[in-house]
Amino acid sequence: MLNGAHAVIYSKNADADRAFLRDVIGFRGVDAGGGWLIFGLPPSEVAVHPAEENDDHELFLMCDDVEAFVAEMQDKGVECSPVQVLGWGLLTQIELPGGGKLGVYQPRHARPAPMKVKVSKRRAPSASKPRKAAGRKKGPARKRAPARRKASRRR
Repeated sequence: MLNGAHAVIYSKNADADRAFLRDVIGFRGVDAGGGWLIFGLPPSEVAVHPAEENDDHELFLMCDDVEAFVAEMQDKGVECSPVQVLGWGLLTQIELPGGGKLGVYQPRHARPAPMKVKVSKRRAPSASKPRKAAGRKKGPARKRAPARRKASRRR
């Protein structure tokens, strides 16, 4: 079953935007290999809006207090757009180092409960560890019977 969502921000300067998300916003992440950072996100939600065309998606981050977020960003030297008061929330935007804009809002709409996730005990193979040879079954190790010597016949 589903256990999360993976959002992608396309950027003309991905390294700078990754550093911004890590160092300024404070997202924790993992190196998926070669410096390719993937960040964990707080609980999220998805909405579907009517549109003239498909495949146009947006990403907004949410906060409890947009004014406090704007003040924190200003303390870090990051400019935010003026806060817009909209029916569904209070919205600001920050410009990422790569030139893209990212919306941050304080929702005024009802929030769904987070989806309950059943965590699988199986783990994906690590990129740094080689896979075990195919065909070998996991399970308790079997003890081998001691090798039997052929009895020598004495005549």
